[in-house]
Amino acid sequence: MNSKVEQPSPQSAGDIAKHVVAVLLVLGGVFAFYWFGQWPTGVRALAVLGGLVAGVALFMTTALGARTREFLSESRFELRKVVWPTRQEATRTTWVVALAVVVISLLLAGFDVVIQAVVRWLLGQ
Repeated sequence: MNSKVEQPSPQSAGDIAKHVVAVLLVLGGVFAFYWFGQWPTGVRALAVLGGLVAGVALFMTTALGARTREFLSESRFELRKVVWPTRQEATRTTWVVALAVVVISLLLAGFDVVIQAVVRWLLGQ
């Protein structure tokens, strides 16, 4: 658990403007994809990718972007502490889950058949 207690700082007008421009860059890339429909798809996809990269790069220069970078670095640090299951444990767990799904689906199908028969009997069909 993170021991730091941080109060979110109010966003400056510059940061808000950067957020707006970042969103406009992404939307501009998507707009270019559809507006230039006669261009090859690869070039249009590069327009979307360019708008996305430029928008994210601009967003990362804001205070919220700095907090996002800090969060991602802390998450990466925490992921190093995770004890991942072995291949054998993962395989066994997968089989148990698959078996449970099959059993429960058959059980629900049985309930469906019984309820359907009861409703037909009640309706006299």
